[in-house]
Amino acid sequence: MPRRTIADWDGVATAATYGVITARALDELGVPRQTVYHRASIGGPWKRLLPGVIMLSSGTPTREQRLDAALQYAGTGAMITGIAACRLHGMTQFPGTEEVHMLIPEARKRASKEFVEIERTTRLPRPASQGGFRVAPLVRALLDAARRLPTLDQVRALLAEAVQRGMVTAEALAKEAKAGSRRGVARCRVVLEELGANVHSAAEGWAYRLARKAGLPRTQWNVRLLGPDGKLLGVPDGWIDEVGLAWQIDSLNFHLRPAGYENTVRRHTLMTAAGVVVVHTLPKHIRSNPAAVLDELRRSYQVARQRPRPRVTAVPHTTERR
Repeated sequence: MPRRTIADWDGVATAATYGVITARALDELGVPRQTVYHRASIGGPWKRLLPGVIMLSSGTPTREQRLDAALQYAGTGAMITGIAACRLHGMTQFPGTEEVHMLIPEARKRASKEFVEIERTTRLPRPASQGGFRVAPLVRALLDAARRLPTLDQVRALLAEAVQRGMVTAEALAKEAKAGSRRGVARCRVVLEELGANVHSAAEGWAYRLARKAGLPRTQWNVRLLGPDGKLLGVPDGWIDEVGLAWQIDSLNFHLRPAGYENTVRRHTLMTAAGVVVVHTLPKHIRSNPAAVLDELRRSYQVARQRPRPRVTAVPHTTERR
């Protein structure tokens, strides 16, 4: 009769940092397989999260437990990428999802299961540590997420946040986009072109595309506008330097807040007092009636041409928040 193994329950508690452990580890710690099977069965006190990965409780797993389970399922050398990694890096502008996108070495055989998407790659980066988890560097995580986002505006929001907050550079993103997978890269290139022009948001991206159809001199984006005394007048979304025309894309999410409205009025007053022609456009009008927006922009340009260019200086390419 075989000798009965005594389970090392203290070892189980130590190994299961987030209350998640592999069936193999339980076996090595002396927990009988029949015990694991019965406890992880439907209605039992444990739950099977992924093949060979057990949560030592029932109920809904926390985000941390799902991440830990994904890492344990994917195996040695694996790391979290995509939206889950972007969240761990501190990003906020992404669609909600419980999917965990994992990178694993090309030679390893693992299938995507449940909430885990497995990607085998020959370009496995050196992982970073965020929140106690192995994650892909932010540039890689951003592009892995962006390639899978279904809309251009979601890609804009994700990548623009990272660049505007100074977390990555547009140049680093462009390099990764060129080196990485071709999947979804077309949308990424559109946004990277906008970021290269210093466009900061989805609404500004719509305006950027529309301005190219206006037949007007080049529009610069998010320049710092300085008066004759060198003081900051504002940071207009769009700026036609030839005639001193500012274009403000007035997002209601920002401007209806008291502080946002006050800032809008103040900068409008400063710019107009300096002789700048200021055009205000709501983002929804760019989408719903682009012809009318173009007509207003062109007419305002003609008005600006009729008076001497104001004595203001535009300092380009800043990501300073206004």
